Amino acid sequence: MPGMNDEIVVLAFDIFGTTVDWHTGVARQVDEIATRQGVRLDAEAFADAWRDRYLPSMRRVNDGERDWAYLDTLHRESLDDLLETQQLGDLFDEEARRQLVLAWHRLPAWPDAVEGLTRLRRRYVLAALSNGGFALITHLVKAANLPFDCVLSAELARAYKPDPRPYRTAVALLDVLPERVLMVAAHAWDLDGARDAGLRTAFLERPQEKGPHRAADRAADATSDLSVTGFVELAEALGC
Repeated sequence: MPGMNDEIVVLAFDIFGTTVDWHTGVARQVDEIATRQGVRLDAEAFADAWRDRYLPSMRRVNDGERDWAYLDTLHRESLDDLLETQQLGDLFDEEARRQLVLAWHRLPAWPDAVEGLTRLRRRYVLAALSNGGFALITHLVKAANLPFDCVLSAELARAYKPDPRPYRTAVALLDVLPERVLMVAAHAWDLDGARDAGLRTAFLERPQEKGPHRAADRAADATSDLSVTGFVELAEALGC
């Protein structure tokens, strides 16, 4: 990555899947809440089915099929639909559903995240650039002890990645040229959106992002300026 180290001043990180382990975190909390409700279900499969509704729900907002709604609302709508589809609607009351939605606020960081971010923060401004709501990402970052300098939620742009508006909003709020921002993500679609908005891109591998039974995005399937296997390798690649 010749010359990039001196050009980049901001690193923007995707959160769900890239920085935190949503699959493990959501599945574990689904299992705990279902057990309290006296319900037996496959928590990992439930988490997968819930996540499958993630991109389609945001696409409907970006396409103007529905008014803006922050991610907690979309998660709740997807949850209600999933419970009805699986004929579980009568088994989860309002409080249980509220707790399930809040599961996305409490997710474990990947083991290398804090170390890598801490090293990178010595040289760069670190931003959490996520489709999660502002409160969601603020609480998640605090609970996981992630050393970000700022939270840049899609809620600030009232649009969801990979629409260009969240990336451009991040650039504007940090008062920096887009080519001086490096978007780091484990998803090809996120990097495609960032690149279209003029940002530089880095693919960070997370082979276990979708759990043991589903294939995660691979570096070979993504177009990016840089590809690394984790946060520590990213720090080394960027001279930290």
